[in-house]
Amino acid sequence: MDIGIRNGWRTPKTSESSGSNFLGLLRSYPNTIPRERIHMGNVHSGKRAMVISSLKKANISASRKQRIKLEINGEKELTFSEFLKHPSGMEAVINAKALQSYHLVDDSDDTYRCTLPKVQLMSFEVYPVLVLRVTPTQEDCTVELLSCKLEGSELLKNQSERFSAIMTNCMTWNMEHPEPFLEVDVRLNVTLEISTRPFTMLPVSAVEAPGNLVMQTLVDTLVPLLLQQLLKDYDEWIKKQQRNSLNATS
Repeated sequence: MDIGIRNGWRTPKTSESSGSNFLGLLRSYPNTIPRERIHMGNVHSGKRAMVISSLKKANISASRKQRIKLEINGEKELTFSEFLKHPSGMEAVINAKALQSYHLVDDSDDTYRCTLPKVQLMSFEVYPVLVLRVTPTQEDCTVELLSCKLEGSELLKNQSERFSAIMTNCMTWNMEHPEPFLEVDVRLNVTLEISTRPFTMLPVSAVEAPGNLVMQTLVDTLVPLLLQQLLKDYDEWIKKQQRNSLNATS
């Protein structure tokens, strides 16, 4: 017989009351232990945040400023600003002769989609596609790179998501100067995701330092070529306008 306590006195307990108390304890047992809910969503988002924060990105940049002399033609209507208003001027600014194709972006009169000639990388072919915005005024002209993508091979096309590029080319000129000139100020910045070994095991500076050297060499090579081609196109436009003027008066 079980012994219980009631009102301070020890009293016998029946098996029935003992059983009912035991069953009640079992029923209340799950609720007597505090439980903590685990939010799996927070765990997963934390993992995603850790992955995102662990990505390394290299910032590579280069710039060049250069001035070139403009020939005096003696005709005010043939200034460089007038040249840029002509379709030939726009083609010269975006260097259309070096492009495979180009066309205006829909609903825009100053933004061009430019496709460069194909590039062979091992057994893959890709076509770099640039979107350029050209903003000319009477005093200057600014060319901005809005996007740069790779098209062609799906494998290399996906690499477009791993880098981004920003470029500005600000052109200014002075036709009233004793020595008329055209000046360009080019600035290029590339952000590159570091996702392959052994580069992921190195500090970011180990990628940025040689990357800056390569980028600067590229800019130092291309800017003078761009200026020379721009000057050549300008001279050809002047001669063409002068011939048209002579033919109209004869």
